[in-house]
Amino acid sequence: MKKDLSKLTAIGWREWVSFPEWGVDNIKAKVDTGARTSSLHAGNLKYFEENGVQRVSFNLSPWQRSSKDKVRVSADVVGFKTVKSSSGCEEERPVVRTTVLVAGRELMAELTLTNRSKMGFRMLLGRAAMKKFMVIPGSSYMGGRPDAETRKKNREAGSLSTGKVE
Repeated sequence: MKKDLSKLTAIGWREWVSFPEWGVDNIKAKVDTGARTSSLHAGNLKYFEENGVQRVSFNLSPWQRSSKDKVRVSADVVGFKTVKSSSGCEEERPVVRTTVLVAGRELMAELTLTNRSKMGFRMLLGRAAMKKFMVIPGSSYMGGRPDAETRKKNREAGSLSTGKVE
């Protein structure tokens, strides 16, 4: 079955995304068609139960290599997934579901939570979340960029930080 390409939004190999439900307006994501699942940098995970539902709270740090401006987030745990990293290590991760805004399009995405402090991007957008998109690998930020002040803040935070997860 052929896909109608006119209905797809073009994105590059990296994009700025946001999490409206969590109040996070800007975070850089690497678009990875080789990864099935999306993953998000999360620190200080705490599991709890609320109204019979398992939940997790965690620190979401939007700036690369920095814990500056971290946001404490809570979400329902929709499951656990064993993920094998590119280095071959397996890790069991909690999976949460939330709305992600990518290139002006809203999508519901499942995200595994993990420590990505040693990675260049706080988020990896996997192919399961890319059904509305066409990836142009030679391009970046086709969905737009935040203002210059926000981009500068991201660069400065990364250059001042140890990358420690809090």
